Amino acid sequence: MRYRLMTATSAVVLGLMTAAHAAEIDRDGANAIRDNLNSLLPEDIAKSGVVAVNPAGARYEIIYDLAKLLSKINPADFAITGLKPISMFATPRDNGLWNVEGDNSLNVSGHFKGPDQKRTDFTYSIASMVYTSVFDPAISYFRSGDFSARDIKVTTATDTEQVNASFGDMKYKLTSADGASADRADFAVNGTLTAFAEQVSGKEMPPLQITADTIDFDAKVNSLPTKRLRDIVVLALDHAEEKQMSKESEETLKGMLRDAFPLISSLEETITLNNLAVTSAAGGGGAKSFSYRLAVNGPSNATQLGVALNAADVTFDSPMVPAAYSAFLPQAVDVQFAIPDMDFAAFGDEFMKLDLTKPPEGGEDAGKKAVERLFRDGRFVIDFPKVSAKSGVYDIDISAKVESRIDAGKDDYALQASILARDYDKTIAAVQQLAKTNPELNQASFGMLMVKGFAKTDPDGRQRWDVTVSPDGTVTVNGQQLKGPDKPE
Repeated sequence: MRYRLMTATSAVVLGLMTAAHAAEIDRDGANAIRDNLNSLLPEDIAKSGVVAVNPAGARYEIIYDLAKLLSKINPADFAITGLKPISMFATPRDNGLWNVEGDNSLNVSGHFKGPDQKRTDFTYSIASMVYTSVFDPAISYFRSGDFSARDIKVTTATDTEQVNASFGDMKYKLTSADGASADRADFAVNGTLTAFAEQVSGKEMPPLQITADTIDFDAKVNSLPTKRLRDIVVLALDHAEEKQMSKESEETLKGMLRDAFPLISSLEETITLNNLAVTSAAGGGGAKSFSYRLAVNGPSNATQLGVALNAADVTFDSPMVPAAYSAFLPQAVDVQFAIPDMDFAAFGDEFMKLDLTKPPEGGEDAGKKAVERLFRDGRFVIDFPKVSAKSGVYDIDISAKVESRIDAGKDDYALQASILARDYDKTIAAVQQLAKTNPELNQASFGMLMVKGFAKTDPDGRQRWDVTVSPDGTVTVNGQQLKGPDKPE
């Protein structure tokens, strides 16, 4: 058994720091960097010469010949052609950091077999990949950087389906700052992809095309234990070939995880597609903007996960939708939901009880206990702070809270919701108009009139229904009981 944890971590840090403070760029410094980088690779791969480092004036040139990584792979399972060496330049700074820059391109093709043993052919091409960044050996990651790529194209094909995707340009910026406590850091990245296009076609489906003028992304993570995470990754790589973890390795891993916890204090991610368009044989549609947002925040014993989806100026154009119903298609949609009060501290405590040196027997019971502690004895809440939809004939806002158990039956839940509708009479009139040509909608319009009888009117003129469903099955609307408790089975 080989334990390379200390050499893999300290060699990269100490070796690069030594080279950074060297009086001059020379062959000895290049060899030291090469050896340190190789220490992170399996021995047979390192000996194949994947990494080469050469003095280049006031900096070092680092060359990765990735094709040599594939020398041990069966070409029937995976093969690639056109893979050229990637070159980058590293310049030491007085503070132990490194300026790293590069300008490369990519144009490869090949094939691979998936778990189902079906063959997939692929091509990837990038006309230009340019970056300037600052690398920190102490965390084995970049502290900052500006990255760009141009003319990106990807194609994958199986015997039943083909996907073509492309981007015009990609630009993004990475920044970092010291975290709230020692050995932790905050990272942020933002950027834009232009001229996105994707086409999907297959034997059993008509062609589908998705395009967007731009895709904007913005993400940040706070209080990341960078050095500890680096050590965990190195430990995992060091023992990747072992079939079973030893007791010593288990204690080391659990100690690292314990020291690294909590892994973050908050995380946010937002992706926005601008001027999105979808076209197919069944019709098309799009939106001026479509955005997705993920947020994780709060203390480790009361963490909240939130997701939001928003679409503005939505359009539909499909022969499958009769013209009389087009007014009911939403023009704007906003969906927000969150799972609050998750106890990741208790979840982590349960994980620490697992015996990682043995096969995962009884894993289902262990997983159930961990989830029960994550959701405080198996009870969880889903908040819907806002669910809204708007068209030419309706304008609806809903907020709700659902409480249930992860192991509950379908009737073991509680609901509190508020439904608000603007111009509700206009919505009823639109349904009644449709009922003239579709008599089946008469029942729907009658039901809407009954619902209106339970409504309250808010100061802004909207109709309101506050709905409560109790765990015993009782249903009330605006304080009026519509249904009593369920009868005992």
